[in-house]
Amino acid sequence: MKKFVAIAGNIGVGKSTLVSMLSKKLEWEPFYEPVAENPYLADFYGDMSSWSFHSQIFFLTHRLRSHFDLGLRDGSIIQDRSIYEDAEIFAQNLYIQGSLQQRDYQTYRELYETMLRFLPPPDLVIYLRASVPTLMNRISGRGRDYEKSIAPEYLEGLNTLYESWIENFTLCPMLAVPADDLDFVAHPGHLNLIAAKVADKLMGKEEVVFEAHELARAADD
Repeated sequence: MKKFVAIAGNIGVGKSTLVSMLSKKLEWEPFYEPVAENPYLADFYGDMSSWSFHSQIFFLTHRLRSHFDLGLRDGSIIQDRSIYEDAEIFAQNLYIQGSLQQRDYQTYRELYETMLRFLPPPDLVIYLRASVPTLMNRISGRGRDYEKSIAPEYLEGLNTLYESWIENFTLCPMLAVPADDLDFVAHPGHLNLIAAKVADKLMGKEEVVFEAHELARAADD
């Protein structure tokens, strides 16, 4: 039976890497958000208050189409980032910062919430949870020029929104992965542990947690 799993998490936490490694291990199809040229992006960076709404609507439309198309695939899918994060994290952050006006944000939210009524949810969302020091270290390690200006305070704000989101998320099961403690690139045992926990959640196990003794044992595998 085909499954649809989405991996969520802050900038630099390792979503794309986990999608790649899990898809190979489980023999599922990976899906990375296709690059789309946002026609509002230049205007947005020049004047965020005037163009945030236009830019976010473009991204929301693009992610909606991608999410819908995934439901039509024949096999199991692992997706890099969910449609929910676009609204619940990044659009909300723009609103909090004052770059998205209240009436525009309200209109955006109403559209997003209406879409959710017709959009089939994934079978599972995997949330990679990491502290700001871990995120900053991983962002520095991958050396992307456009990420060099990301401030710790910005990541902390996003982390706060992520935690609020997962606490209230009820559309499908959620598996929180302690990404500070699990280095699935360096330790094959950590990847195996994550895959086992994913299988538990997909089989309907209610409470799935990463115990300290499991983390220690997996590091030695």
